[in-house]
Amino acid sequence: MNFIDSHHDHWQTAGGEDGPQPHPPARAHSLLSLEQWHAVRDTWPLGVRVGVMVANTTDIESLAPDLPRLALVVLHFPKWVDGRAYSQARLLRARFRFAGEVRATGDVLVDMVPLLARTGFDAAQLRPDQKIEVAERALGFFAGHYQGDTRQPLPAFARDLSREVGPAAARLTAQQNAELSAGQGI
Repeated sequence: MNFIDSHHDHWQTAGGEDGPQPHPPARAHSLLSLEQWHAVRDTWPLGVRVGVMVANTTDIESLAPDLPRLALVVLHFPKWVDGRAYSQARLLRARFRFAGEVRATGDVLVDMVPLLARTGFDAAQLRPDQKIEVAERALGFFAGHYQGDTRQPLPAFARDLSREVGPAAARLTAQQNAELSAGQGI
């Protein structure tokens, strides 16, 4: 998971003095609103990296035809209790096989980071009162999960957990190995 510092982000919104430009010029690493993207997508040069900011009320399926041309999709959490962006990220990764960056913005708390990673986000811009160091630690709180997710679609009972444990598996007793195989080692 990459944590974005808004002061050092190479993706820049296409705004003007009076707000977003309705037809922004094609520049690499432009971060456009969905409305801006719809206005310029027919003329946007291939090979010029572009990202799109999507509200959590947007039907992600409507973006599917454009996904091959996008390098970044930014999903917004207006409140930390509103989880629709998790579903959008999962759809991007699992159904539409989006390989670009999926970024979380808005009211993003440290407590959300493990689930962000499991649902397909690979970058997050934390709320200003949250610390990146704490968020990085939060990613290591859980060694594994029973359920499948976007990174490991199989549930624990359907995969060889001894391979996930690595070289330490060779030193396990028969009882420990049986517990691991039953999903108790997660």
